[in-house]
Amino acid sequence: MRVQTASRAQIFEEFKVQCQVRAANDARGFRKEFEELDEVGRDLPVRTGELEANREKNRYPFILPYDHCRVRLSVQNSFPNTDYINASFVPGGESERDFICTQGPLASTTADFWRMVWEQNVRIIVMVTALRTKDMILCDKYWPLESASVFHGLIQVSTVSRKPGPDCVITTINIRHRSCPAHRTITHYYYPSWPDRGVPKFASLCDFTEYVRLHLQASTRLGPAVVHCSAGVGRTGTFVALLWLMQLCVRGIRPDVKAAVEDLRLHRMRMVQNLEQYIFVHRCLLHWLSGGTSLGSPQTQGASISAQDRPQSSSGRGERTDRRRHRRHRHTSSSEQQPPQTVPHLLRRFLPSFSQLNLNPHNF
Repeated sequence: MRVQTASRAQIFEEFKVQCQVRAANDARGFRKEFEELDEVGRDLPVRTGELEANREKNRYPFILPYDHCRVRLSVQNSFPNTDYINASFVPGGESERDFICTQGPLASTTADFWRMVWEQNVRIIVMVTALRTKDMILCDKYWPLESASVFHGLIQVSTVSRKPGPDCVITTINIRHRSCPAHRTITHYYYPSWPDRGVPKFASLCDFTEYVRLHLQASTRLGPAVVHCSAGVGRTGTFVALLWLMQLCVRGIRPDVKAAVEDLRLHRMRMVQNLEQYIFVHRCLLHWLSGGTSLGSPQTQGASISAQDRPQSSSGRGERTDRRRHRRHRHTSSSEQQPPQTVPHLLRRFLPSFSQLNLNPHNF
C-alpha cells in the first residue's frame, strides 16, 4: 500500500487542531473516545493465567495475559505450567512482536523473567516504574543496582556499568546462561519518576521516550524490547503507544492515538489504563511534534524524516545517507507534501482520514 506522507509541520498543525477539538467542553472528545475503547479485548480468553498453578505468578489477579499472544517460556523438566509468565507480545509498527509488555517481576518470578529475556533474545529493557511507593512494592529488584553478579535460576545477571540519561538511569547488564559460555549485553532503562496510575511531566517523558526510540532505531533488533511497570498495562501501554506514534510521525504518517490504543488492548488488557493517561499521550505527542525535546529532534519544518531523526552508526552510513537526503530536499518547500511511500502492513491501521476542520482553535 502506498500512502501520501506529510511533513512534520503539517502533521503537527493537523494534530493540534484535532487535540483542540477533543479538548473542548471539558475534554468531551477525549472522554468519548476513551469510553468507546472500554470493551476492547474484554471477550478475549485468559484461561492460562487463571489456572490455579499460575495464580501466584500474577502480581495483580485482575491483570492477565491473553492466551492468543502470551509469551510462552520453554517447559522445564516436563512440568506443566512452567511455560507461563505474565507477559504479552504487542505490536509496535513492524510486527506483532515488537515489544513484550509484562508486569514488574515478583521475587518468585524473577528467574522466569530472565529466562524470558534469554529465550526471546531481548537486548533492551524499559522500566517505567519505581521499585516501591511508600510501603507498597511495585516491582521487586531483579538486577544488581551496583556492579555485581547474581544468579536467577540458570541465568547469571551482572551489572557492568551505570550512567545517567534523560531523567533515567541507564544500566549495562551482561547475562549468561549456565550452559553457554558467551554473554549477551542488555541495556536497561530505569525511569522511576512516573507515579503509579498517574502521569509524569510530559516534557520529561518525551525526552526519555525519544532517547529510547533513537536507540531502538539504531540498534540491530535481535528480539523484542521488554517494557514493564508494575502491572504492565497503564504506564507500559502509555509509553509503547507514544513511542509507536512517534515512529509513525518520523515516517511522515499521521498518528491516530485511538487506533493505537485499540490495537494494544487487543494484545494486552487495559493498556493505557485511564483517561488521564490517554490524554497524556496526545499532550506528549503534540509537545514532541512541536520540537519540544532537548535531544535534537527535528523542528516543525522540512521533510517528514530529517537528519536528526536518523541515528548515526559507527560506520558513518547514516551520516552519508542524511547528507544525500539533504541534497535531494534542500530545494523542496516545507509546504510540499512528500511523495507516496510504501507502508508496512501494521502501519496501515494508523492512517486516519482527517476531516477538514474550520474551527477556531482553543489552547490545549
